Order: sequence, then structure tokens, then C-alpha cells
Amino acid sequence: MRLHICAVARMRAGPERDIFDDYILRADRTGRALGVGPITLQEVEDKKGGGPTAEAALLERALPQGAVRVALDERGRTLTSPDFAKMIAEWRDTGRTDLAFVIGGADGIAPHLRETAEFSLSLGKMVWPHMLARVMLAEQIYRATTILAGGPYHRS
Repeated sequence: MRLHICAVARMRAGPERDIFDDYILRADRTGRALGVGPITLQEVEDKKGGGPTAEAALLERALPQGAVRVALDERGRTLTSPDFAKMIAEWRDTGRTDLAFVIGGADGIAPHLRETAEFSLSLGKMVWPHMLARVMLAEQIYRATTILAGGPYHRS
């Protein structure tokens, strides 16, 4: 199952990008043997400043057809890391070929796009900058692959 992170705005070079790239590389290495990967980042930019509605149109074009859509949203469900890993494995095991995580811009995801998601995921009750949300998601994807592989990275 291919994983896609579809996000608003370009992540510039710097510490957040370095951490993100490191976790994605690790997750790719661990996940491919498990049928999870490759992992790609698809970034969109609303250069005209149309807000969440314009961003949603760009994100929808970036989403693969038929992908499981997971919206990162503060109103979503919080999961434990093992539950997140289990959810990914269930989608993989039911034959889903693409899983797309959707990260909106500074003002979040437009309601109509959020409503098309099969699952809405919260990274906690606090609101996070969307660049840090990418890093946190990348780490959790890596953690999920290590849980599924039975590796020692995750300690509960």
C-alpha cells in the first residue's frame, strides 16, 4: 500500500525538513517489506491566497483516485501508536492500494474536503503548526512500521 502525505505549502530546508526526511526514509525502509510504502510527499501551494477552499481544490487534485483519505484535524480521533499501526495494517490487508494523509494550511482543511475523509486523525488536543504536524505524522508512520515489524523502537 502506497502512502501519500498531501500537504499545503512547501517545506523549506531546515531542521523540520531534515527530521521529516529522516523519518520517511526509515519508514520506507522498514515498511516496504511489510507492504507499506513507498511514502511520498505531495505539496500544493495556493499562490492566490484563496484560503482553505482554494487549498482544498489543490489537495483534491493531488490525492490519488480511490485512496483511503485520512484528514489531520484537531477535531479528529486520537489514537495510540499501536492502534494507528493496526489501522494502517487493516487498510493494507483489505487490499487498499493507496493511503493519503491530508494536512491543510494554517487555517485547516475546508469542511467539504474534511467530510470526504474516511478517517479524521488528531495528533492531540493542542493545535500544531502544519510543518510540525508533518514531522509528527512521519514519526508516527515510522513507529507504525516498526510496530508491525515487531521491532524494538516502540516501547509501551
